[in-house]
Amino acid sequence: MVKLEKLFSKMSKRMKSSIIRELLRDAANTSIISFGGGAPDPETFDRNALAEVAQKVLLDEYKVSLQYGATEGDPILKSEYIKILDERNGIKGLRQENMLITVGSQQALDLMGKIFLDEDSYAMISHPVYLGAASAFRAYGPKFITIDLEDDGMNINQVEDALKTLDKRGEISKLKFIYTVPNFHNPAGVTMSLEKRRALIEMARKYDVLILEDDPYGELRYEGERLPNIYKLANGEGVMLLNTMSKVMSPGLRVGMIVGDEQIVARASLAKQGADLCTPTLTQRIAARYLQKGTIFNRIAQSAKIYKSKKDRMLRALKDYVSIDGTRWTKPEGGLFIWLHLPEEYDTMEIFSKAKQVGVAYIPGSAFYIDDRKSSNLRLSFCLPTEEQIEEGIRRLGKVFKS
Repeated sequence: MVKLEKLFSKMSKRMKSSIIRELLRDAANTSIISFGGGAPDPETFDRNALAEVAQKVLLDEYKVSLQYGATEGDPILKSEYIKILDERNGIKGLRQENMLITVGSQQALDLMGKIFLDEDSYAMISHPVYLGAASAFRAYGPKFITIDLEDDGMNINQVEDALKTLDKRGEISKLKFIYTVPNFHNPAGVTMSLEKRRALIEMARKYDVLILEDDPYGELRYEGERLPNIYKLANGEGVMLLNTMSKVMSPGLRVGMIVGDEQIVARASLAKQGADLCTPTLTQRIAARYLQKGTIFNRIAQSAKIYKSKKDRMLRALKDYVSIDGTRWTKPEGGLFIWLHLPEEYDTMEIFSKAKQVGVAYIPGSAFYIDDRKSSNLRLSFCLPTEEQIEEGIRRLGKVFKS
């Protein structure tokens, strides 16, 4: 009998199961109110329009849509998305060579890890950090530099101190990138201020460090002032922008993108060739033709109303039912998540099993820390449950916390 453990690579041994993926199974269990995964509300999907587009793409464009495609992505989809970045984000001058279409933003994260990270590399991340990014980067074995999150984004003083320390040690070249989710952070829900965005660009330029800007939620703003992308503020210099159609069109299409320096895009394309050859041509062309209809932002505006109402319902329910002294939570202006802080003596991983017993699921805060520390925090997603479920779920959680 072959001893399998000796066959597995170092990379495979660094992989670990995602609690979020496990909890997505709970979302399908109608007896559990799930505040776990960030799955969009299916009622926000423009299914009739997508069905109409899909039929035409299958019948009229089958020679393209049912065939292999270019690794770099469907040129029509790239052209449409370049227009959106111009009109919505003020990002000018992009060419096809500045964009790679990926299988969702998760592949984009993995490709960034694959082309940049080695076992002697450093990656700077926020703490807490988006679990999908941590999982993608961890596989390549880098050392992580963790930066605390504040109400207005990453602690810039900590960023500066870390950069100075690496520079003094002669290791600044080993820092491959600073990873950030500036808009409606997952899991924390906070947004990086304009001042911090500019400061981060200035520091990154001073020390010649790349910024990875992950922006899956930027269009899901429900209130407050829209802020420019870090990529826009930096005129595209030293910043790679990652994006996805999952939250605003459909996660089932699995369409994401990497935008930025064409040398980096070309290197990521080479890495993608070995992974899957190309993103499915069918879903790319459906997304492209749907964008050409010009109705997506009207649809997003309708979705934003639904999510805002759910967010407000959850915030009211937290105020009504979670009355433990020392408890606080973020009040996001957009996105899909609220970050709940319980007093330090609480362990939300331990409480998790008790919450499931009363039919409620959430993500314990320890899942979002590289060191798997004990955490009194937890992530609540308000996008999938109904407003009635939100009210009832938070009521149940309040009772569990008190007990």
